[in-house]
Amino acid sequence: MSFNLQESFLKINKGDVLLAYKGSVTSDLITHVLEAIEQKLDELQTPSPTKKKVYNVLVETLQNLYHHIDDPHEVVNEEFDAKFAMVVVSKQKETYRISTGNFVKSVKVKNLKEKIDKINSLSKDELKDLYKFVLYHQEISKKGGGGLGLIDIAKKTGHNLEYNFQSFTDDYYFFNLNVYVSW
Repeated sequence: MSFNLQESFLKINKGDVLLAYKGSVTSDLITHVLEAIEQKLDELQTPSPTKKKVYNVLVETLQNLYHHIDDPHEVVNEEFDAKFAMVVVSKQKETYRISTGNFVKSVKVKNLKEKIDKINSLSKDELKDLYKFVLYHQEISKKGGGGLGLIDIAKKTGHNLEYNFQSFTDDYYFFNLNVYVSW
């Protein structure tokens, strides 16, 4: 296994960190994280439009984690909690960075890369068109999503989605996503 949890966490734990978490993702955790970030953004006197954007993007990234984490727990037993993920929200000058990390099955990596690369290649207008197309033509998945999350994040932020995959086992990769929200 070439994946090192602590190394990965340190890589995303940069800038003026407002929140850093690693462990199980639960609905209670999501509520707690959103409350904590709202308070931190208020303390930093973040302009209202930026605060709203950060909050909305964080909601979307946390929902993605909650619904789409693949769990290598059966494979590695004691090393990771079920639904293990990392979340770091930090401020770098006039930009907020939301970083997440979670396990995905190897068979999903190619499709996820292609989806993000396509999103990153589109203009603002093309993103709007893709969003509408998926909204009206995509079926809701078993996990409750219609494939809008990453499109919505890119649309709201106006930034490309940064990502990487680290090999963990033959069956799993660790997926890191960085989203930037500028003032």
